[in-house]
Amino acid sequence: MNDTKPETRLTYHEQIPTKIFGDASSGSSFVASEIAELIRTNNENGQPTVLGLATGSTPTQVYDELIRLHNEEGLSFQNVITFNLDEYYPMQPQSLQSYVRFMNEHLFNHIDIPDEQVHIPDGTIPEEQVTDYCREYEQKIQDVGGLDIQLLGIGRTGHIGFNEPGSRPDSGTRLITLDRITRKDAASDFFGEEYVPRRAITMGVGTILNADRIIMMAWGEGKAPIIKEAVEGPIRDRVPATYLQEHPNATVILDEASAEHLTRKKTPWLLSRCDWDDQLIRKGVVWLCQEVDKPVLKLTDEDYNEHGMGDLLTEHGPAYDINLKVFNELQHTITGWPGGKPNAEDIDRPERAEPYPKRAIVFSPHPDDDVISMGGTLIRLVEHEHEVHVAYQTSGNIAVFDDDVIRFVDFVSDYNEMFGMKQEEADTMLSDIKQFLNEKEPAQVDSDEIKHIKGLIRRGEAKAAARYCGIPEKQLHFLDMPFYETGRVKKKPLSQEDVDIVKELLREVKPHQIYAAGDLSDPHGTHRVCLKAILAALEECENDDWIDDCYVWLYRGAWQEWDINEIEMAVPLSPQELAKKRRAIFKHQSQKDRPLFPGPDEREFWQRSEERNRSTAQLYDKLGFAEYEAIEGFVRYKGLD
Repeated sequence: MNDTKPETRLTYHEQIPTKIFGDASSGSSFVASEIAELIRTNNENGQPTVLGLATGSTPTQVYDELIRLHNEEGLSFQNVITFNLDEYYPMQPQSLQSYVRFMNEHLFNHIDIPDEQVHIPDGTIPEEQVTDYCREYEQKIQDVGGLDIQLLGIGRTGHIGFNEPGSRPDSGTRLITLDRITRKDAASDFFGEEYVPRRAITMGVGTILNADRIIMMAWGEGKAPIIKEAVEGPIRDRVPATYLQEHPNATVILDEASAEHLTRKKTPWLLSRCDWDDQLIRKGVVWLCQEVDKPVLKLTDEDYNEHGMGDLLTEHGPAYDINLKVFNELQHTITGWPGGKPNAEDIDRPERAEPYPKRAIVFSPHPDDDVISMGGTLIRLVEHEHEVHVAYQTSGNIAVFDDDVIRFVDFVSDYNEMFGMKQEEADTMLSDIKQFLNEKEPAQVDSDEIKHIKGLIRRGEAKAAARYCGIPEKQLHFLDMPFYETGRVKKKPLSQEDVDIVKELLREVKPHQIYAAGDLSDPHGTHRVCLKAILAALEECENDDWIDDCYVWLYRGAWQEWDINEIEMAVPLSPQELAKKRRAIFKHQSQKDRPLFPGPDEREFWQRSEERNRSTAQLYDKLGFAEYEAIEGFVRYKGLD
């Protein structure tokens, strides 16, 4: 193995060729360019191009790029034939969750592909005809010469298409029963797991494996564990994506986050000689501590040598020197002064002492992310007399149960009656709302009036939480960014109007600190879009006089926590402060007990948050630092430097 090229050694455990890109956008552009090249070549030769297409959030940027190539560079789809992987059953094509509608909205309505060359499994076929229909679907693929390229995403169970765990490698197109985890992951699209169809029609694993070329994509931290299993694990029916290891022309396309659990990213020193920069040294030492169950300062030369880190020892050793370096770096991340400690030496602190007090903006993608993810730090900043603003970027209106609307409207009606106001108007409003909700179909978009009421419910809860944290109402900013206001889980693309709203607030406050959600595992994508808007606004403010004196801190907590080697500011919380943070979260009553969109973690948000904060503190403790009840972690965004 020593004679093998370094890049080959790094991919030693990977059983499928895998390319890692900086972000989903660049990875999607790479995939789209390969598809476009094949289409152009086949068009020139008078041959059709047969594409197997996927749905979900993963391929949408590929479709965006194909549309751009069609509009700006003349890429023609006149000679393209498509077959989609799957469709829920039963499912009407005009339904919001229909993959017919998805493909039309994301691709087909924007290109010149003939309707008769588009094939999507039919969710309206009578059940007694489904078997014959699936056989005919297979035959249509064979009649056009098979699939040239098959695009895939991957589910948390390792499913490809809707081929759930247990699917055979020779399976064909068929009606299947969806796994519980798959249905739970789809619950947000249907506004409740109880509305998710229990079955679907899907291409089989065998159908997929018959494609000439397979490209499987994954984006985000949430996909990292299953990607490791699919790419590096043994072939097994419990993870159907592992069957791709036997395909002669399959490639996995990842962003940095989804690749994080692969051996070459997580522990590259086990595979090849590394360039040991400060960040990798810290990552390696933290890993080694967890492997040998020792604090940093107790690691020995033998520990390094016996766990594949001899090169680090040779270049930067002995162990004592490395240990001390990493210990000091981690020690300096811990601070009880997230806004900076006034009149103190700040060279080793994550935040500057001056100016004091500071102006800070906490950007909250949803109306509760501020207290869920950094409530303890938020309260600490207020107690230290910094001027704290909270910017709620979206209304959060789709995450309110219909029953809450009726409860609040009933309150208004009773209030009007008690104080002799126009009862007839209130009764009419209540009657209309109740009638709409009684007749509402699952996942039907709310009326504008109901969306507004739901937004007001969440706004009132945000005000209550901020008031409890000690933030004046004049320092609360409800941005209601337009991209969010669709009434559906699917949002509009980020627009300049969204960016301008953020930019206007930045220029009004001129902050010394910005806190933003870096929790990109958010399965609904809102966090990602909100961060993109902030970064775009900051870029447009690059020549403003305040920008050079502004630090941007990224928090997590609702969906995932930073790895301890990544954390650059760790704010410890006492038991009393953690309890106060919990009470602030409880002010968001519409999200209490059972949020409408819980994601893959069934616990309440306060439970997730506390567990992650406590786990971070326990990790610091095991590494040899002071024992705290909980810690909130932050990473500084360096793009402004």
